[in-house]
Amino acid sequence: MYESKLCFVGLSLFLVGLCSGDEPAKDFSSSQQTALAEVERLSDDIKTVNQRLWELAEVGLQETKSSSLLIQRLSAARFDVTTDMSGMPTAFVATYGEGKPIIGILAEYDALPGMSQRVSPQREAEVDGKPGHACGHSGLGAGALGAALAVKAAMEQHNLPGTIRLYGTPAEETVIGKVYMTLDDHFDDLDICLHWHPSSRNEAWASSSKALVSAKFTFDGTAAHASVSPEAGRSALDAVELMNVGANFMREHLKEDARIHYVIVDGGGAPNVVPPTATVWYFARADSHKDVEYNFKWLKDIAAGAAKMTRTELSIQIDTDCHEIIPNGPLAELITRNLQRIGAPTFSEDEKLFARRLQAPLIEQFGTEFPLAIDESIHSTTVSSQPSKGSTDVGDISWRVPTGGLRTTCMVAQSPGHSWQNVAAIGSTIGEKGIIYASKTLAVSALELFAEPKLLAAAQADWKQRTEGKKYFSFIPDGQKPPKQIR
Repeated sequence: MYESKLCFVGLSLFLVGLCSGDEPAKDFSSSQQTALAEVERLSDDIKTVNQRLWELAEVGLQETKSSSLLIQRLSAARFDVTTDMSGMPTAFVATYGEGKPIIGILAEYDALPGMSQRVSPQREAEVDGKPGHACGHSGLGAGALGAALAVKAAMEQHNLPGTIRLYGTPAEETVIGKVYMTLDDHFDDLDICLHWHPSSRNEAWASSSKALVSAKFTFDGTAAHASVSPEAGRSALDAVELMNVGANFMREHLKEDARIHYVIVDGGGAPNVVPPTATVWYFARADSHKDVEYNFKWLKDIAAGAAKMTRTELSIQIDTDCHEIIPNGPLAELITRNLQRIGAPTFSEDEKLFARRLQAPLIEQFGTEFPLAIDESIHSTTVSSQPSKGSTDVGDISWRVPTGGLRTTCMVAQSPGHSWQNVAAIGSTIGEKGIIYASKTLAVSALELFAEPKLLAAAQADWKQRTEGKKYFSFIPDGQKPPKQIR
């Protein structure tokens, strides 16, 4: 790992170093200056938390040690922490202060299965088969923690009214945690919710996302000897295969933004036994939840038809149902402005060389050169009409309260999502610099919202306009608890 160390002589020089270009330090309020100084003071601890979460690499709904690490830091800072939220032992809410406004910050900390990787420019697992942070959630959790601690320090020092909350939200990779917490109304009293995500770019998160339903279709048939008495059996696997054929023919008639994916998670035990049970796991996505509702109802009809054709019984388990993000113009403008005021981190030649070595297999794979090793620019962002192709359970919160987010450069340019290159980058000093940048931007943005009622009102008015006429509907049955494990 490589990192250039910056020395700051006095608070004024520190703040000049934080600002971009000709943006003077005096543009930050005294409370924002306190928060920026606190992030800098805590920077080693924030990096340590990232490294520890990166090493733990626990998958969704099993992030026991990861959530405990964050809770310990928050409790030590005198946050009031509530655990075991919405039936998820690794979900928590940490609160400091009282009264309005109430600003929430989101933390995630789940890893991806099978993505273990050393901080190395070659594919080199830390432990074969172990999970790894290929989506950078170790950094996400650490950066959100740093922001919450910095806001708390500013509130305490300047006697600011209001409440800051850090939400520990598990299992984002399967869009579970925030969905169930939203259904239990844990975000409804927020005035604003802020979030961030490691990326290969510095920018406000000003686009929507895809809505998604995750469901398992289980068929129950009758076992029989596949050679001696196949006529006595009713194959659940036949039903799964017929459903998949029907779904694949359905694809042609869906809107272009729709996505259907599936895996067979149980296809029987042995070829000489007619499979009495079989299960297929589906994701159905689209740019709008309305379209997901239509497509998923069609998919259920196909499953019912497959059951009739094979004389099997069908049961459907809805694991989660997440909505698209409702972006927010005033919050995107606020975050873009603060990204620019703070100024993006720069990277050393050693870090750029490491990034180029991470890119080398990608260049060979895609057959194209990448102009940048690391993107150090700040992208000016307005609300986009083009949704991203991924899904996130942040979307459900945005249907309840105004929500704004950001991305910072923690990964190398052009690295694909969920790649081993991302695991290596977020565990390196490249990732650390982006994490600290995110902590600072979240903190000063939250404090600006505390101090500016007109800004709060503008964000809320924008949200009301974008949600007008929208009805929040979920396929998850009333009272259903989250799954205990992903599969």
